Amino acid sequence: MDFAIVSFAALFASALAFFSGFGLGTLLLPVFALFYPVEVAVAATAVVHGANNALKIAVVGKHANRDLVLRFGLPAIAAAFAGAALLGYVAGFGEWIEYQVGARTAMVTPVKLAMGILMLVFGLFELLPRFHALTFERKYLALGGVLSGFFGGFSGHQGALRSAFLVKTRISTQAFVGTNAVIGFLVDMARIATYAALFLSGGTRSPIGREQWPLVLAGVLAAFAGVLVAKNLLPKITMSAVRTLTGILLLVIALALGSGIL
Repeated sequence: MDFAIVSFAALFASALAFFSGFGLGTLLLPVFALFYPVEVAVAATAVVHGANNALKIAVVGKHANRDLVLRFGLPAIAAAFAGAALLGYVAGFGEWIEYQVGARTAMVTPVKLAMGILMLVFGLFELLPRFHALTFERKYLALGGVLSGFFGGFSGHQGALRSAFLVKTRISTQAFVGTNAVIGFLVDMARIATYAALFLSGGTRSPIGREQWPLVLAGVLAAFAGVLVAKNLLPKITMSAVRTLTGILLLVIALALGSGIL
């Protein structure tokens, strides 16, 4: 049953994230947490997320807009190092609000609330017709990269803000998906390198044990299948549909983060 649940969640989330540019880690982490302690779930999700981004590079990386990768991606990478390094410093900050949702304890922290508000604003931009004609000038791309990369390194929620900025640049669906994949992979490598350095300096062992790898690998293979399924649908998906999907996911994740459920 655990293999079926993880595989279905990874396939569905991977296909969804192929178009929106985010959501795989956000949706998969709670699923792994059903079977493993939180620290193992985080590590398992990171493995699936990284492998999934690597495959997306191979499949759609050729469509990436080089100018956007440079203008948005380079600031994002630099900010990802800063966010990942800061994570250890604020790890001890207490939550503002704590309450129960069934058997789950929801915690509202300053970072979650700030991230939720940002995502809520960008989500409304995508869903409200009056904002559909809004675009971001290229001079603001560096700011978008810094915000996306910082939160990517800090909390892992890099894709939502990245997609919110890139979707306003009026590029094609193929270029949007490819650019998202390349920048996401680069930021992942930056934050994983920082986490690894902190991990090794602490002298602790790997959180994923030998008995847990089969379930993690099942998630990786299912995520791969999600990418391949979504790739076949790519020519049929319009940028309007991607914008609507992005807006809905931004609102859902914003509310979940802001309320402390995620």
